[in-house]
Amino acid sequence: MVALGLVVSRFNREVTEQMEDRARQAADDRGAEVVETLRVPGAYDAPLAADRLARRKNVDAVAVVGSIVTGDTDHDRVIADATAKGLTDVSLDRDTPVTFGVSGPGMSGAEARERVDKGAEAVDAAIDLTEEL
Repeated sequence: MVALGLVVSRFNREVTEQMEDRARQAADDRGAEVVETLRVPGAYDAPLAADRLARRKNVDAVAVVGSIVTGDTDHDRVIADATAKGLTDVSLDRDTPVTFGVSGPGMSGAEARERVDKGAEAVDAAIDLTEEL
């Protein structure tokens, strides 16, 4: 059985709570177990939490879920780029799968709500990569 760490962004909670639900359902469907969940303020904060989970011996992979919506500036792109780079670094540094179930940037709140399945996709990818490696 694959043991997962789950990082959930609280920003855009109405979306990320649904993403978390989908992630947990995907884990159950695949016979994996979410052994630890860390909730962070926003997607930008996810790399540190993912790193802490990836250090644990009882965690095989980490799935990260969050939602980055656009505003009046390019801030959403900055956040998305930093988050993706940070999570990639954690995965490579810790030799642990860390998957990116973060929707955005460049989308509206309505578009974010349409992408809640990214939570399940992140868990599926974490399980697939763990099994393959």
